[in-house]
Amino acid sequence: MTASRRPGPSRGRSNSRQKVVAIQPVPVIRLLAVYGVLCAGLVALAGRLAWLQVVDGANLQARAHAIQTQTTQPIGKRRTIVDRNGRLVALDEQRFSLWAHPRYFNFPGDDPQKVRSADDVATKLAAELALPKSGLLEAMAGRQTGVKLLSELDPETAGRIRQLGISGLDLDPYPHRIYPQGQLFANVVGFLNLERVPQAGLEQSRDGELKRNETPLQMRRGADGTPLPAGLTAGSLYGDDLRLQLTLDARLQQVAQQALVKQVKHWNAKRGAAMVMDVRNGEMLALVSTPTYDPNQYWKYNPGLFREWSVQDLYEPGSTFKPINLALALQEKVIQASGRVSDSGSLQIGGWPIFNHDKRANGLIDFPTVLQVSSNVGMVLAMGQMKPARFWHWLNNLGIDQTPDTDLPGAVAGELKSRGDFTSSAIEPAVAAFGQGFSLTPLKLLQLHAMLANGGRLVSPHITRGLRSGDGLATGPTREGLPMLDPAVTRTVMAWMESVVEKSSGLGMKIPGYRIGGKTGTAQKADRGVYIPGALITSFVGHLPIDDPRYVVLVVVDEPKGGNTFGSTVAAPVARQIIDALLVLERIPPSRPREVQKTAPKA
Repeated sequence: MTASRRPGPSRGRSNSRQKVVAIQPVPVIRLLAVYGVLCAGLVALAGRLAWLQVVDGANLQARAHAIQTQTTQPIGKRRTIVDRNGRLVALDEQRFSLWAHPRYFNFPGDDPQKVRSADDVATKLAAELALPKSGLLEAMAGRQTGVKLLSELDPETAGRIRQLGISGLDLDPYPHRIYPQGQLFANVVGFLNLERVPQAGLEQSRDGELKRNETPLQMRRGADGTPLPAGLTAGSLYGDDLRLQLTLDARLQQVAQQALVKQVKHWNAKRGAAMVMDVRNGEMLALVSTPTYDPNQYWKYNPGLFREWSVQDLYEPGSTFKPINLALALQEKVIQASGRVSDSGSLQIGGWPIFNHDKRANGLIDFPTVLQVSSNVGMVLAMGQMKPARFWHWLNNLGIDQTPDTDLPGAVAGELKSRGDFTSSAIEPAVAAFGQGFSLTPLKLLQLHAMLANGGRLVSPHITRGLRSGDGLATGPTREGLPMLDPAVTRTVMAWMESVVEKSSGLGMKIPGYRIGGKTGTAQKADRGVYIPGALITSFVGHLPIDDPRYVVLVVVDEPKGGNTFGSTVAAPVARQIIDALLVLERIPPSRPREVQKTAPKA
């Protein structure tokens, strides 16, 4: 028998059944969906890139430029003002405001995390500023930042504070307007208030020209803050060195002011003014008035002083207008240069009495004598030869009631009766003959006397020559002016005015070697058409040299008090001092050298 075998494990074969994994096919829809999502993302990315580069590129570039660029706004500096010789009259100086931020106080060498106390900082600042420590502590008490401690610090003081190296202290620079000449030019230059807003004078009337040509400065910076030269455009660092040049001379201004102040004080007068003009072109070499003010401390003065009264206030010129009237009569040929009038001392015009100032009769006199004795009666008789309509026409034609063509701030027109009123009443042309019944400013009278001196041309009085660059100071050009009178007529009147100086022993205007003409004036002062009892305006006008007229000097003193108050005693002494200085400063040669040699003192 065959024995049966039991089945057993077979070698090399696994007794476990192998698993077969079947690969499922991917649905087509899923593939398309994924592909669609990827394509959509790529399209969106491309669209975004296109949007950023094409559509929004300019905006992004501007934003990047703003982040990379530092913009510095101008601080509003103003141009300098100088006199005719370049002397500083007004300029901007840098000043600093000191700000404290106690939360950031830290001393050099301290741990950056350490915060110093306000007491520590106040101790150091008090020593540098020479101020009480308590005041600094009081200002910072209870405040963490933004404390304004001081302003108007000069650069030297600001430098000492900066050297302390204290974190939490800021020095904020700003321009500060100063006037080195003080009161000398206040009446014409004016000033800026604390907000740097012009309040008077040229600072106000020429504000646009005095503002520097400043633009915001833009500079690109790198990631570390380093300035990049490529960020500067052409003209970014342009320096505006233009200066406003005046025609006024600081030296002559000082002489005129000192003489005027002394005389106004001596006579206890209300006010005074002195002017000097170059008759060839209308340039003013001096224009002073008193009382005045210091523009560096304007808040200490009455605001009424901020206006120049010799340009803005009217008065009746009186006898200083007589030479102008005689020139009009000569121009109209109603009188002759060799003519005479009979001065009886008084006369009646339309029922009104007219007297000479001394009520004396001078008899038969010529026109030079009319000016020498300042005869009112003689003037009425001379101007009475002219028809009132023609007289009014000339006064109107000279611009008595018109605003002068000038750059002086606030200039006003004078007052002249209407043609109807002037011609219908006999008293109006009569009183106008000796400078009353109409009013004008001292500036206008100066202009009319310059017309007599320059041969009959009406030039425009002015005090500026315009903007100049650097040291390029200019001399004034000759201005033709408006022809008004025959030069022969003006030469005749100038000779008559010279005789006033030559024949007067008490006037004190004779200067050896020089030919000088002049005329005094002592006029009643009116208020609203009524003369104020005892109130006078004294004046003197002088021309030099008569042989080649260059300058006219006018001095007006308002309401001097006391006895013997006349143009010859009050105003003429001031004019004499101005003329003495003018001869030296302008190097005017003598007309009669031999006379100078005879009178010169021996060595």
